[in-house]
Amino acid sequence: MEMRRAGNSGLTLSRLGLGTMTWGRDTDEHEAADQCRAYIDAGGNFIDTANTYGDGDSERVIGGLVGTLFNRDDVVIATKSGLSFPDGIRNVDASRQSLICELDKSLARLDSDFVDIWQVHAWDAHTPLDETLAALDYAYTTGRARYVGVSNYAGWQLARAATKQHSNSMKAPITTIQAEYSLLNRDVEIELLECANDCGVGFLAWAPLARGVLTGKYRTGLPSDSRGAAPHFANHIEPYLDSRSSRTVDAVGVAASGLGYSPLEVALAWVRDAPGVTSAIIGARTGAQLRGALKSEEITLPDILRSALNDVSA
Repeated sequence: MEMRRAGNSGLTLSRLGLGTMTWGRDTDEHEAADQCRAYIDAGGNFIDTANTYGDGDSERVIGGLVGTLFNRDDVVIATKSGLSFPDGIRNVDASRQSLICELDKSLARLDSDFVDIWQVHAWDAHTPLDETLAALDYAYTTGRARYVGVSNYAGWQLARAATKQHSNSMKAPITTIQAEYSLLNRDVEIELLECANDCGVGFLAWAPLARGVLTGKYRTGLPSDSRGAAPHFANHIEPYLDSRSSRTVDAVGVAASGLGYSPLEVALAWVRDAPGVTSAIIGARTGAQLRGALKSEEITLPDILRSALNDVSA
């Protein structure tokens, strides 16, 4: 699998990352091990998780795979802190106290002394940015995090954070920004991708398949075994089941049929090779689903097809 440099750092990531949001909940330990094995065999080196995934169970599953399926130093593990859902209500807390406390809990679940990339999960409008960044500095200087980043920041928020960190060589540089990006959600093209490039920050795309909608599985209804039918995922899928999204999904299906590929391969290759993208993070419930996604490594979209998909999804 092709490796790419994350921004101006020395960190290299495979251009497809392994997402683990379903691990420990919809994906049990055996399925997770099967996915991890398939991913590493394909040449991948980047596993992404968060303290909230499965209420921490995703990190525990990954920790159990360290030393059995892979050597710790051969894989880049990224996690996030600063977001929680008490009683199902979204709560952002990027204070120094909360972030460091959650990081130490993540390290314990991962059974590791360090995490390769530690990311603030969301912008906290109620905590001074300097306090949030001080937590990143602490993790960086104490060796708990080898690199630090942010997630779901707007362009101006990333610019503020990156500029503050890069202006002082004693502070932890912002290495990555993670945000949603797909043919059904191209908001990052407005300013975030350009901002990341100008700031020397690597861009990590999550939900490159628009939460599974771009595979075409929802074109004729709601499959009973799909994420869209799961109570904890339904609200995430619903925004992409409108008529506007359907036109793009249909176009991807037509393009895939003409090339002899699957819609998944076309949609994923579009994000993976979009200008400014370091890595596209793919998540699957089963090893079979993941192997289907990894087949996208075998294809490169023709420029004329990329242009057509750009137009239809604009």
